Parts: sequence; C-alpha cells; structure tokens
Amino acid sequence: MEHTNKIALVTGGSRGLGKDMALRLAEKGHDVIITYQSRKDAADAVIADLEAKGAKAIALQLDMAQFHSLDEFVSRLTATLQEKWGHARFDFLVNNAGMGATIPFEQVTEADFDHFLNVHFKSVYFLTQKLLPLLQDGGRIINISSGSTRICVPGYSVYASMKGAIETLTQYLAKDLGSRGITVNVVAPGPIETDFNNAAIRSNPERKAMMAKTIALGRVGNAEDIGGIIAFLCSQDSGWITGQRIEASGGLFL
Repeated sequence: MEHTNKIALVTGGSRGLGKDMALRLAEKGHDVIITYQSRKDAADAVIADLEAKGAKAIALQLDMAQFHSLDEFVSRLTATLQEKWGHARFDFLVNNAGMGATIPFEQVTEADFDHFLNVHFKSVYFLTQKLLPLLQDGGRIINISSGSTRICVPGYSVYASMKGAIETLTQYLAKDLGSRGITVNVVAPGPIETDFNNAAIRSNPERKAMMAKTIALGRVGNAEDIGGIIAFLCSQDSGWITGQRIEASGGLFL
C-alpha cells in the first residue's frame, strides 16, 4: 500500500528547533516521526500538536550518545513504518538532535570530546548510513550545523569542530547520493533563543542584546525562524539545491 503523505524523520524533535521543524513539516501535509532522548512527556505533547494538524505522527526514543543503540533504533523504525504506514520507506531525514556546552579549550576532557563526537558526528554519520536503505529515492537529507563554524564562539571549539565535520560530510553525501535523486544540505542557524546550552541566550538579556547588534536584522533568532527553511528544503521547490551550507542567522557578522 503506497502512502500518500510523505514521511519525515526529525531527530531531537521534542523541543526547540526540532519541535518547530516537525510542526512546520506537518503544516505542509507531511507525516512526522520524531525522536526524543529522555523527555517522553514533551515528545507526547508534540505528537498531540502534530496530530491536531492532521498528521500521522509517532515518537521514538533515541540517545545519540549511545552509539551502539543505533541498530536497535533502525529496527524499531523499520517496524514502526510497517505498522503505522504499511510502508518500508520514509522520505526526509533531518539530523537535528544535539546538545551544547561552553567549555574553554584548555578544559576539554577526552570524555567531553567523545560525547560531542558521538552525538554530533559519529552517530549522525552512521545513523544516516544505516537509514539509506529506508530512504526513498528522490528524498531529502538535511543536517543541522551552526553559525559557530564560521564565527568563533568562546568555548565552542569541540562543538563547532564536530559541526564543521558535518558540513564536509554533507557535500560528500550530496555527491554520493545524487544518483538516487536525494538532495543533501546543511542548515547553520545563528544565535537562537531556545533552551539550547542551558538557555545560554534566553537567560542572559545582556548577551542577547549584544548579539542582536551583530545581526543585520537586529535580533537573535527564534525556533520559528528555522522550521520553515527545513520545510522548504523538503519541498519539490528545493530540488535543485544540494551540497549547500545554508546559514540562517539573520545576517550574523556581515
């Protein structure tokens, strides 16, 4: 049985940017699978919002720090696609899940490094690899990076290094998957007011005001500024864009 709505998988879709991505995809008529790390209650609330928009939706637990759990997740996803959609494949992969921390270079430990490596690069790399058989030809992969790969942010040496790796990977995937009609792009948000990195921007009005002065549009971003870009990149209208880094920062440090 062919599904009519296209299906998006948004990792880390229970809050912040991922939540808005999921909601905007639902508004465009897509069905959505989100993952959450630990907050099932938050994920369930997003599912209710998605269903209220007319989407079929489900939440699956996934901790990107636990690299060896990826195979089990792929098995659960495969079963979920069959059970809920009667289908073996999905259309859009949005690699959004992540976390932040401000750690001065001199204080970074091997444990910090390995945690960021697993969450932001290694698990993204291999989850994408493992999901390729489930991804429709003509589908979309969207990776999430950060403005901190272009503008140095104090304490972000580990985080931004992993995101830089994701940007390079994006180009290689675009080249490798072009023969399947799959586009691969990376979106790099600038400063966003969410609970990311312990709400570093939201909870610091002085820092927020200082950042706003460095942005052409005169304010820091909101989650709502990013979701529509993801929805566009999952549309037919974006089909000729691939291998690109798209910075969504309101004009940061122009």
